[in-house]
Amino acid sequence: MRLKGKRVLVTGAAGFIGSHLVDGLVEEGAEIVAIDNLKDGDLSNLAQSMDKIEFHRVDIRDFEALKDVMDGVEIVFHLAANANVPYSVEDPKYDFESNALGTFNVLKLSLDLGVEKVVYASSAAVYGEPVYVPIDEKHPLNPISPYGASKLAGERLGFAYYHTYGLKFTALRIFNTYGERQRRYVMFDFLRKLAENPKRLEVLGTGEQIRDFCYVKDCVEAFILAAEKNVAVGDVFNIAGGNPTSIRDLAYLMVKMLGLDGQAEIVFTGKSWKGDIVKLYADISKIRSKLGFEPKVGLEEGILRLKRWFDEVYKR
Repeated sequence: MRLKGKRVLVTGAAGFIGSHLVDGLVEEGAEIVAIDNLKDGDLSNLAQSMDKIEFHRVDIRDFEALKDVMDGVEIVFHLAANANVPYSVEDPKYDFESNALGTFNVLKLSLDLGVEKVVYASSAAVYGEPVYVPIDEKHPLNPISPYGASKLAGERLGFAYYHTYGLKFTALRIFNTYGERQRRYVMFDFLRKLAENPKRLEVLGTGEQIRDFCYVKDCVEAFILAAEKNVAVGDVFNIAGGNPTSIRDLAYLMVKMLGLDGQAEIVFTGKSWKGDIVKLYADISKIRSKLGFEPKVGLEEGILRLKRWFDEVYKR
């Protein structure tokens, strides 16, 4: 077990990726302190591990409350954030306070309390509309949404703490992660819409948007590798599936996999939300070569797993 016996903090632990990370760390034999303010997180996501972890309802904007739960922590996985681009447009103040100021609190306390390493969940949104694709880690950083800007602020602050104070820090720029417990975004929305009306699927935008989907358990493996390997310290890595897919192709694939081919009409709205990036797919050669990361779950298998979970939780 790579992190067996380590006292580990997971922020945003009741969220989609955070809860899967908690499950993975339980399997690793880590001693887990899990926190979430439950604004977007759901305690049901932690049902598999709740009796094996120490959970606290804490908002990372609350410095003193955070300090109380971080004592003795050796490794921090920092995933707590507003992770919704449209919401960041509606309420940029909350977005900045959660993503930038909240990250400052995590970093300051990590330094003060002697944390060994911080692994930070950054986002592909820091790149903005790409100058070239696939996007590697040297791509210019030009976020076009408040969310992307706030995540970049947290990332930059982490590297400043690494260079100035020696706090071991690694950033992982997440592209599009999917899987069980994801109750929003494109795949879930397609399943929900087709459950409500199997004859029609409305798709936001033109369908020409390109995304690089990574199954959630593969994403979790990247986080654990980043914590385990010292080669990752002071560095940044893309996390993606290495298989860019257009939203149009995804829609037709899911309709086919659900047995609705020829029955469901696929309609494109032509317009998307503000801050939506058209082409967003990654070069993952760096994380492959330096950390040994390799996506294991293909898109169709991942969709089948998501569909099984959806059917269990949202029975028609």
